[in-house]
Amino acid sequence: MTKKQELIKAAEHRVRLGGYSNFSFRDLAKDVGMKSASVHYHFATKEDLGAELARNYTDAFLDSLGEPIVIIRDGQDPIEKYVANFRHALIKDKKMCLCGLLGAESDALPEKVKYQTRRFFEMNLRWLETAYLAKNESAAVASRKAMQTVSLLEGAMMISKCLEDNSLFEQVTDLVA
Repeated sequence: MTKKQELIKAAEHRVRLGGYSNFSFRDLAKDVGMKSASVHYHFATKEDLGAELARNYTDAFLDSLGEPIVIIRDGQDPIEKYVANFRHALIKDKKMCLCGLLGAESDALPEKVKYQTRRFFEMNLRWLETAYLAKNESAAVASRKAMQTVSLLEGAMMISKCLEDNSLFEQVTDLVA
C-alpha cells in the first residue's frame, strides 16, 4: 500500500467514525507515520483528500456490487446483494456508510467533497433503478423503490448505530424488495 493509499484509508476510518471534521492532516500524518507537511505532497488541501476519499468509496462500493443483470443471470438478487453491502459496513466494519455521514453534513462540506458525495447517491440510485428494472419493475416503480431502498438502509444504519442494536437494521431489511 502506498503512503497515499494509507492516508486515504486513515481518513476513511476517521470520517466513518466521526464525520468530515474528525480528521486533520496532522492526525493522518500521525496515523500513517509521516510528517504533517508530507501529507500535502499527496493532497494539496483537505478538500482534495475528502473528494478523493468519497470518489474512491463510491467506486469501490459499486465495484463490489457488479452489474445487476449479471447478478440476476447468476441466480442472485441484486437488491439482496445491495443490502448485504450495508450490512457488512454496519456489522463487520462497525461503521456508518462514509457517504451517508458526509451526506448528513452536506451543507457544511467543501464543494468538491459535496460533489463526490452527491455522486455516491446519484450512482447508487441509478444502480438500484437498473436492478429494479431488471426485476421487471416499471420505470416509475423502479425509481421510487431505489429512493426507498437507499433511504431505508441509511436510516436503519444510523438508528442501529445510535441505539447500539444491529438487530434494528435487520428488522427493516425485509421491507426492501
